[in-house]
Amino acid sequence: MKTLLQILAALIVIGAAAGGFYYYTKPSAANPGAMAAAHAQPPTPVTVQTLTEQSVRLWSEFSGRMQAVDYAEIRPEVSGRITEVRLHDGQQVKAGDVLFVIDPRPYAAAVEHDKAALESAQSQLVRANQDEERGKALIASHAIAQSDLDTYNNNTRTAQANIDAADAQLKQAQVDLEHAYVTAPISGRVSRAEITLGNVVQAGTNAPLLTSIVSQDGIYADFEVDERTYLDTIRANAVGNAQEQQIPVQLVADDDTAHVYTGFIDSFDNRIDPTSGTIRARAKFANTDGALVPGMFVSVRLAASQDSHVLLVPDRAVGFDQSKKFVYVVDADNKVNYREVELGKSVGEQRVVEGGLHPGDRVIVDGIQYVRPNEVVDAKEVATDAAKPAQQVANQ
Repeated sequence: MKTLLQILAALIVIGAAAGGFYYYTKPSAANPGAMAAAHAQPPTPVTVQTLTEQSVRLWSEFSGRMQAVDYAEIRPEVSGRITEVRLHDGQQVKAGDVLFVIDPRPYAAAVEHDKAALESAQSQLVRANQDEERGKALIASHAIAQSDLDTYNNNTRTAQANIDAADAQLKQAQVDLEHAYVTAPISGRVSRAEITLGNVVQAGTNAPLLTSIVSQDGIYADFEVDERTYLDTIRANAVGNAQEQQIPVQLVADDDTAHVYTGFIDSFDNRIDPTSGTIRARAKFANTDGALVPGMFVSVRLAASQDSHVLLVPDRAVGFDQSKKFVYVVDADNKVNYREVELGKSVGEQRVVEGGLHPGDRVIVDGIQYVRPNEVVDAKEVATDAAKPAQQVANQ
């Protein structure tokens, strides 16, 4: 009895196992594609942008330094002791304002002395003229010799020369007296007083620096433009200084991109440096807030002289394969194609296409991390606003 029960239990187990195996394999035996169909995934959704030529103003970015439009170093033109300092550090001054006074008394005395000398010379001329007139009357009656008249004439000329010399000496003394009052030659912001009250200064080639002034009526940015940018975007489209001065320029101080200053090209140099392959350029800015100061390091953005027609591809659409750049392009059958590209300057969050893409190409801009070449995708066009180019462009 026990053996019969064991046999029945074994048959039940074998039957169950056979039934289970049949249930697992039956779908594959009846329909081999059923399992693949059960695991098939829908096409990956991606966003694409159809490339079209766009008219944009291309900009190039360079490093520069601010320079004052006018800059003057104030040095003494006469010697003496400083008796007054009439400036404050950083003060705004106007042309003609007195900054320092060098003891004027010796120079005032020299002026008075030379005035007296001039008056004496003028008196001598009056006397010489009188003698000459009398000599002319006497020579007619043969009362004096011709040589005496010649002497009178010579005395007159000598007296006139003495007047001219005394007058020149007086003018020089007056200039020296004026120089004793050291004035600002230009309007602007003055530096600190380098020589203080009571010190003696000497005029001449080694005259010490008293202070300096930088103008506040605008400011220059000096920078170097590479030869290719100059020839391709400037010289090819701007003829002469007048057209060059219509080229817009933007400026931002170091790490202060929130404040953008606008100006125009002031001038380009007359030669390209063969050593560096660059040409010196200068732009002028109004600097109405006075925040730009000479010597400041800045980034200068130089616009091309006219708009360019280019293809732009969003930065987020670009992938990197070691040193190569690539994008995924969706063809008419919604199949993904790998496309190596050459890119140029940045336009906001986009890049100028220099090779590898053509107008009408549909580039994947969102979802590139989820697709592979030859894969069929569900492509939807990007919104128009998202494809709108930015106005700001920098170097590659």
